[in-house]
Amino acid sequence: MAGELYLASDPELVALRKRARRLTRAFNQTTEEEMARRAEILRELFGRLGPHVEVEPPFYCDYGCNIFAGDHLYMNFGCVILDCSEVHIGDHVMFAPYVQIYGAYHPSDAQLRSSGPELAAPIHIGDRVWLGGGAIVLPGVTIGDNTTIGAGSVVTRDIPANVVAAGNPCRVLRRLG
Repeated sequence: MAGELYLASDPELVALRKRARRLTRAFNQTTEEEMARRAEILRELFGRLGPHVEVEPPFYCDYGCNIFAGDHLYMNFGCVILDCSEVHIGDHVMFAPYVQIYGAYHPSDAQLRSSGPELAAPIHIGDRVWLGGGAIVLPGVTIGDNTTIGAGSVVTRDIPANVVAAGNPCRVLRRLG
């Protein structure tokens, strides 16, 4: 959380990941007739969750407790959030299928990387954002309010509010309004 190297093998982190695996497994086994149970599991899993949320199974995350989501969140099938750092998601946000949010990363130095420590950086997704299918958001990125990220984009740096952005790397295509 402090932006410093850490060991994912730390017993406290292992226990938190096991908790998240247990909860996501239970969530992913629910059916569309069990919407109240789905909501109950997500409220236990997430750090904060707005009152009107729909997440389609399967859904995967590292810890869950580091995900802070607002009201009217919709996540389509197959979304993944590596919440090794905080992930903040605003109100009225939509994730298309297979959106991936990666808060975790590894050192560039091969020798350091092979010794095991990892890094993480927070991600902030503003209000009324739509992430297109298969979009990937990398560590440390902020996406501004009212922004659309095109399908298949790889968001490597901050994207401002009120734009349509797409590509690899993701870049602003046009301003809105």
